[in-house]
Amino acid sequence: MAYPHFTLAYWCVLVAALLPIVCAGMAKWGMFGKPRRAGGFDNDNPRAWLARQTDWRARANAAQANSFEALPFFIGAVIIAHQLGAYQTRLDILALVYIVLRMVFILLYVANMANLRSLVWGLALVVNVAILFAGYR
Repeated sequence: MAYPHFTLAYWCVLVAALLPIVCAGMAKWGMFGKPRRAGGFDNDNPRAWLARQTDWRARANAAQANSFEALPFFIGAVIIAHQLGAYQTRLDILALVYIVLRMVFILLYVANMANLRSLVWGLALVVNVAILFAGYR
């Protein structure tokens, strides 16, 4: 009897789901101990506080939003590829490449490297489409 297991692609879904939280942590980094009146993080009104941020904190928050936006397509593509019986090794490699590209995208976003960031975003989208069709025969 074959027992189902958590594939590498499924682990990548978990990592992708955690990336927006990492971005939010980056945006708030170093501001938890500061008083609100001195610009410290406002947990009573975190969205308004984030909306007032500039520079790399604002970009980290934007990377958080983009990570949430990209998540449903990635989850759907991985599930569909599994359901269609994609070759597991191919699917795992594509999912891992997608995660690496998304991590690079986040770093480039925070570093304000817009052109390179957009290129990496496009590559991640192409990989995600490849994941979706990995099981197509």
